Amino acid sequence: MMQSSKILGSLKVNSPVLTSATADGLLSNPKCRLPLPAAIYGDYLIQPQVKLKRQPKYFQVYAKLQENGDSGSDGHSTSHDLLNAITKNSEICSSPEKRSAISDDSSCHLDQESHISSLNDELTPDSINYQVCLDKLKAIYLHVLASEQWNASRLNICHRTYLWSAANLIHYLAVHTLEVQQLKEELSSIGLLDFDNTTSHVLASITACIQLLENLSHISAEDRKNIIHMKIRDQVTAQSTDYARDATISTMRKTKFMHARALFGSIQDKKDAHIMVTVGQEVISNKILLDDLLKAGADIIRINCAHDDPSIWSEIIRLVKHSSQMQEKPCRVLMDLAGPKLRTGPLKSGPRVIKISPKKDAKGDVIFPSQVYLSPAGCCPPAHISPDAVLFLEGDRLFQEIEVGVVLGFVDARGRKRSLKVSEKLSVFSGHGYIAECSRTAYVGCNTTLFIEGKKKKKAINGKIVNVPPAEQFVRLQVGDLLTILRDSSLSGDELGGTSIGSPKITCPSGRLFDSVKPGDPIAFDDGKIWGVIQGAGINEIVVSITHASPKGSKLGSEKSINIPKSEMKFEGLTSKDLVDLEFVAANADMVGISFIRDVHDVTVVMQELKKRKLQNLGVVLKIETRGAFENLPLLLLEAMQYPNPLGVMIARGDLAVECEWQQLASIQDEILSICSAAHVPVIWATQVLESLTKSGIPTRAEITDATNGMRANCIMLNKGKHIVEAVSALDSMSKTRSTGKLKTLPRPPLFSNF
Repeated sequence: MMQSSKILGSLKVNSPVLTSATADGLLSNPKCRLPLPAAIYGDYLIQPQVKLKRQPKYFQVYAKLQENGDSGSDGHSTSHDLLNAITKNSEICSSPEKRSAISDDSSCHLDQESHISSLNDELTPDSINYQVCLDKLKAIYLHVLASEQWNASRLNICHRTYLWSAANLIHYLAVHTLEVQQLKEELSSIGLLDFDNTTSHVLASITACIQLLENLSHISAEDRKNIIHMKIRDQVTAQSTDYARDATISTMRKTKFMHARALFGSIQDKKDAHIMVTVGQEVISNKILLDDLLKAGADIIRINCAHDDPSIWSEIIRLVKHSSQMQEKPCRVLMDLAGPKLRTGPLKSGPRVIKISPKKDAKGDVIFPSQVYLSPAGCCPPAHISPDAVLFLEGDRLFQEIEVGVVLGFVDARGRKRSLKVSEKLSVFSGHGYIAECSRTAYVGCNTTLFIEGKKKKKAINGKIVNVPPAEQFVRLQVGDLLTILRDSSLSGDELGGTSIGSPKITCPSGRLFDSVKPGDPIAFDDGKIWGVIQGAGINEIVVSITHASPKGSKLGSEKSINIPKSEMKFEGLTSKDLVDLEFVAANADMVGISFIRDVHDVTVVMQELKKRKLQNLGVVLKIETRGAFENLPLLLLEAMQYPNPLGVMIARGDLAVECEWQQLASIQDEILSICSAAHVPVIWATQVLESLTKSGIPTRAEITDATNGMRANCIMLNKGKHIVEAVSALDSMSKTRSTGKLKTLPRPPLFSNF
């Protein structure tokens, strides 16, 4: 379809239809280039832009509204009864001498000049400013309504729950096809409308601002006849649909709030945002972890279906419901379908050994002994302590003999004698445990035997260490290494990983990777921590030259993400695994996350599957983690709004930064927030939020700012880590502080009575 550019006053309008973004993916003229089919409405004349004084060039527009008596028209047509904008450059001068210098072939007609001259004489500078802003706003108002009518076919199929929201999204996109920066500055100069704060109620805000400007302007009744009168609103509304009628600012804000509550539930404890935490099978072995998370402020638990299996998911959900009931605190469950995401295959299991190492100075002298938590099997340490290692003892005999001050001896996995000195007893929900100190490096594995060292002899009572998890295996990659990716997932673990001879090897269980790449394509691993270039590509093997990694080498383990941002890959909306997992999600979760969506077809497939299963109450979260999803976001939302399911969006910043380049991530996430705000769709701010605090217990200044910035969304997601409870507690405190708008602990500034 041919594209055209029309001028409304000084407002440049890009046409035509609702479409995705430009090829560069930046949604520069946003997301949706809506047409300007503002028809010729009656005999009303628009002179939106009359600039006086020292602003010489200005466009003027003449337009008519479509007659009410026209039959057979369901909106704005594309023939002569569309908006015919006649743009003329008017040289507006502040003095008679400059006006006389205008040539005879000037585009300004004499009658226009005389009219402008009279305005210049009669109106004060302030009233002229109001008049100019008023004209611009009325032109925008017509454009917004015209865009709504042009997209009436899309709005007609939206579910009634989202009718106002979909219309407001169209209004938002219509305004953002215009160049309104100058108008923003003019309105700001007189303390009126800020377009950046009207995303959730566009038309209502424009209408209110027009009414205010009309009250403020001092235009005579005679001059008012020559511009568009506010009665035009009634005629336009009579012809248009009922999508935005009676939708006041407060009504639209309430609609946005209700959509967020439908998906996430009511927000608790006067917080500014919900807190979501990703959990795995670690909460099964640590029975009190979920209790601590909910007490700290978490109110949504996320389970990733790419990991574990239904038996583990069932137990996690059972524990979530139990903790929620015990604390009388609501907690919802989101389950992310794995989707067609590319991941590394499994590596061989590592040894079941834990390294215990004290802190040493530069000379190698011990500064602090390492702290070890000892407890019976299944009894994890309380949330307020962070030991260097947790050891579970089999049986109760030895544990009953332990007391503060005793020394426990053992022989570690290397055959070296080591000891643990018990320093503290801790009471926990399911019993008690002990803190012991170790001053020498030790490797403790399953079946390592502990015994109490006596002053005279070793006592006969002893106990064995159990439930030591296997060490995570990985491939260490440096710049210049050649990594081989194999298609055959049946290879044994011993054939994979790093070797002293030959290149390191990993597998990828998805055949789509091997069918999509070619030599020269970039490839990223583990959310962009490792980058490489395809050197060779075959049916069953890919060779990658590593181009970016840590100076000391980066670790690449199993089930880590693989991204090929420049390759063309055909994704299926839902994989066969997703369809199986969807049955479990429908029976056990409150929300389902749809991964790696790229276009409208993917959303259609998902929503049809939910409709087929009669899952109209299951919340749907569209994960925006690809360039295609970002570019097509308005279309994805309008497609999902055809169904009654509670709807949300997750900004998956890990994959999104890799797919769209990290330099653009800040503007992309802001754009997503704005679009979703216009559509009244709640947003989840995800990936690497408070990551340093979660993993090390100490936050960085940058991530504190990032987390606060993320509270513009409705929900913030934290990933699992050693200090996850502390991270949730910190985020909860930040959210409450931001919600109240007060920092009560800060000292008041001094008041100076004398100078």
